[in-house]
Amino acid sequence: MFKVSKSLRNSLILLLTAIIWGTSFVAQSAGMQYIGPFTFSVIRYILGGTVLIPVIIILRKKNSNPPDLKLSIKYGIGCGLILFAASNFQQMAMLKASAGKAGFITALYIILVPIIGIFLKKKTSPVIWVSVLLAVVGLYFLCIGRSGHLRLHVSDIQLLICALIFSFHILFIDKANEKGVDGVVVSSTQFFVAAVISAFFVYPMDGLYYNMMPDMGLIKSAFPALCYSGFMACGVAYTLQIIGQDGVNPTVASLILSLESVVSVISGFIILHQNMKSDEVIGCFIMFAAIILSQIPSDGIKDLIYKKKK
Repeated sequence: MFKVSKSLRNSLILLLTAIIWGTSFVAQSAGMQYIGPFTFSVIRYILGGTVLIPVIIILRKKNSNPPDLKLSIKYGIGCGLILFAASNFQQMAMLKASAGKAGFITALYIILVPIIGIFLKKKTSPVIWVSVLLAVVGLYFLCIGRSGHLRLHVSDIQLLICALIFSFHILFIDKANEKGVDGVVVSSTQFFVAAVISAFFVYPMDGLYYNMMPDMGLIKSAFPALCYSGFMACGVAYTLQIIGQDGVNPTVASLILSLESVVSVISGFIILHQNMKSDEVIGCFIMFAAIILSQIPSDGIKDLIYKKKK
């Protein structure tokens, strides 16, 4: 019987995570037509955290020796602080940026994760660095293209900050998995923490700065988008990220998760009718090539080279 290795299984889980996140950019764009960024964050994170509570209860009852609850909550609080900052920079940017653009600029964390990892003494193989370089080329075609023109707006800078903070989120989750935490508890905790902190910014930011003070009518209009973003992109996808990153090199994980940029462009084209240029299509293919290469073990490539020489 064919057995799937833990590494491959978790890589596929991360791929599913990227697909859910990529399509959630469309939901975020749709929801932001009615409510402000911090209001959106509060509601979707409450939904995402709440839907996981029954899951936590069931799984911990079934497990005779569940992971330490206090340690999991502790790391969940840390994840929540990082998630609050990263996601709200992204939400603010999406008031102006398209779903596709938000997706691929956010995916710049694939470059930042291995760079930050060097300072944390994380080992990264040459194959992964080649994959990162390929991914950078793919992002170049998605963001700039053959015209060579790049125009940075405030929303682009916000997305770049978001990408930087998300790289720390990936590395922090990697550290949490090393400690053997309960992934679902970490996920639920981080959502409630991010929701509580975001709530303090609803009035000064959404109300005063953006002039988008929420009311029940507008929240009702945005509710379908909030449900998808809360239940799927938060409750399901962030939990899958924590589970999927277990035993997977954080740089490889970031490369797989960066596929959300490709999915966001495709879903934006299909659902929001945003046209894809030829350069964007090229960028998508290069990104896929980078992901596939990142999954080939270094020893496997050495064996291929050796056999060709013989």
